[in-house]
Amino acid sequence: MAAEHYRGRNPFDGEPVEFWVVGDTISHERVPAAVTVTDDGWIVPGLVDAHNHVGIAPGLGVTIEQARQFAYADARAGTLLIREVGSPVDTHPLDDDPSCPRFIRAGMHIARPKRYLRDYGIDLDDPDDLPAEVARQARAGDGWVKLVGDWIDRDAGDLAPLWTRDQLAAAVSVAHEHGARITAHVFGTDALVDLIDVGVDCIEHGTGLTGDLIDRMVERSIALVPTLIQVDNFPEIADGADRFPAYARHMRALHAGAADVFAAAREAGVTMFAGTDAGGFVEHGRIVDEIERLAQVGLGPAGALEAATTGPRDWLGAGRLDDGDRADFLVLEDNPVDNLATLRAPRHVVCSGRHLI
Repeated sequence: MAAEHYRGRNPFDGEPVEFWVVGDTISHERVPAAVTVTDDGWIVPGLVDAHNHVGIAPGLGVTIEQARQFAYADARAGTLLIREVGSPVDTHPLDDDPSCPRFIRAGMHIARPKRYLRDYGIDLDDPDDLPAEVARQARAGDGWVKLVGDWIDRDAGDLAPLWTRDQLAAAVSVAHEHGARITAHVFGTDALVDLIDVGVDCIEHGTGLTGDLIDRMVERSIALVPTLIQVDNFPEIADGADRFPAYARHMRALHAGAADVFAAAREAGVTMFAGTDAGGFVEHGRIVDEIERLAQVGLGPAGALEAATTGPRDWLGAGRLDDGDRADFLVLEDNPVDNLATLRAPRHVVCSGRHLI
């Protein structure tokens, strides 16, 4: 593969951007024989989907080849780094495919029997086994562990926490001892109290956040991945929960208040990242929808773009467009800070040095 030369501008500050691609790697050293692919346009690091499940689909039974096709759909939409927060399928074989995004994984969801979607993760009969399972999933993942923090309790008929405060504290301690960070799926408010107080590293969804909890997240530098296009599905989820009217009402209320909750989190200084929750209700390839929704809840176009590019790349230690980084980037016709819709029609999508578009 011949070396390639790219020149354009950084959408955040308008400054010139120039680099060369040699194989799958970015170089800042001039390559005299390189072919100039573009000498204008706007260049951004590959988009990041910080909450994605290529190993999950309605009805389960996902094979590695089906997961590959989901990953391709995400990559063609510009997602070149996926934080896969729970999968029943080991997707590590996709790491050898240069047309797939880069993955940073959390292993399998950790839940309890009948307290999450069937067969999606590990169901612990004894919740005191949580620390040992966290250690196993830390070894299986790429630096993350995923807990189910709350889910419907069929006896209570509504969302309820899965774990005690002591169990969570032990889980966080073990994750950190193994060099992993720990995140939790949470819709409601009750489970958030202990999760935030014991120091998880991130909250997924977070629709039940209150002002006090938001302040505590800021104090503890806990990130939030709000998955807005998944939250948009809450009314449909509620419509399918006729057997549990309290739960259905709760989900509708969480949906109704979500925009204000996330705007308050942004205003307070909670660090937020783009995540689609693709795999299930949400189709793959919808990262731009999520970016546009983030812009609508207080991040604005520049903040939303940062939440899907440089922000999560720094958070995940994945590199931007520096010398020696994997060559994952988009070349755009217009400045996305002025027009996010330009992300829907990139001039080039380069994944590991290969042109997908």
